[in-house]
Amino acid sequence: MKERIILNTREINKTLERMTFEILEHTSDINSMALIGIQRRGVDLASRIQSIIEKRTQQKVRLGKLDINLYRDDWTNLASAPIINNTEITFSITGKDLILVDDVLFTGRTVRSALEALIDFGRPRSIKLLVLIDRGHRELPIHADFIGKKVNTSLSEKVDVLLMERDGKDKVQLTEDD
Repeated sequence: MKERIILNTREINKTLERMTFEILEHTSDINSMALIGIQRRGVDLASRIQSIIEKRTQQKVRLGKLDINLYRDDWTNLASAPIINNTEITFSITGKDLILVDDVLFTGRTVRSALEALIDFGRPRSIKLLVLIDRGHRELPIHADFIGKKVNTSLSEKVDVLLMERDGKDKVQLTEDD
């Protein structure tokens, strides 16, 4: 198996800082904004971005956690039952400007599921998508508004995002079976 590091710890931190500044440039009212992390690693990234924004602006930013497993279009085809994580959105999203955060954008199906799940919580004013890695190969007409790094991949390759909170280290790697 071939492995190539796409982002190391320092590069992940720099990328999150840059994307946070982009968010702040495009956000006129932080009080109307909320970050929604897609379980699991999207939540970790959203939490880091929340910390950066709060440190820079001295303002609190709402953070929600979204589980999309019951909204997947393939869950009935999975060999086992989907692993359900928790959804924690303790504030109204109606009228809010949401930043939906995920680790990797691939086919777009996870984002489609997240959009469907969010609508069950209310009607936000806007939803923008932030992803750490955009690897292409979209099956749905979905694009990210904030992209950490665009990586051209083949369908035989896999992008793994490892984060300190979950994996004990930070790195993004591209792997391909020989």
